[in-house]
Amino acid sequence: MCVACTGQHQYVLDGAKLQEVQHERDLGVEVSSSQKPSLQCTKAAAKAMQVLGIIKRNFVMNDEEDFRLLFNGYVCPHLEYCVQVWSPYLKKDIECLEKVQRRATKLVKGLKNKPHSERLALLHTSSLVKRRVRGDLIQAYQIMKGIDKVEMEHFFELDDGGGYDLRGHSLKVKVKRSRLQLRQGYFSQRVLCAWNSLPASVVEASSVIMFKKRLDDWSQDVDF
Repeated sequence: MCVACTGQHQYVLDGAKLQEVQHERDLGVEVSSSQKPSLQCTKAAAKAMQVLGIIKRNFVMNDEEDFRLLFNGYVCPHLEYCVQVWSPYLKKDIECLEKVQRRATKLVKGLKNKPHSERLALLHTSSLVKRRVRGDLIQAYQIMKGIDKVEMEHFFELDDGGGYDLRGHSLKVKVKRSRLQLRQGYFSQRVLCAWNSLPASVVEASSVIMFKKRLDDWSQDVDF
């Protein structure tokens, strides 16, 4: 039940007035009234830093394999949980998450004094930004192929105007302009250009596993 009150709305549930709050935790994700992911980024980074501190005190990362097992296994889940919902688009939020990986790569033996880009290359890993784009594309593939049981039309509109050509693929989607920066950061908007840029050989993969492999092979030298 909703009751108008001094130009605003007061929500009532079973006779009790619902308190207005600025943020709420829903299924492990901090949702703010502004709809910006800043609070979620801050909390995710803080938790990841705590785990990284535990790793530093109890393990020694000697090589790429140690880094992959410890960082990907224990730290990344905090930085990437439900990230398709809250992926950051503000520079400060992106940097908030990225500094966790920078600190983690410095813990690998012999890499502390090397530039961050060189540390990533030596560890055969990518920035968190690129990992998030990869995750978005995998999610888009699963929606397009009907693997995730959701209505594709709720997210994407196929671009049937240009048809199939040798420079693209047959599942290109319409890119709609967004007036607000907030809207541009939504999954259904931010993934469009990256999805349309994929070659047909990647999009036409017959399974998620094959899609991931072809995507990784193609994107090695590509900056999204």
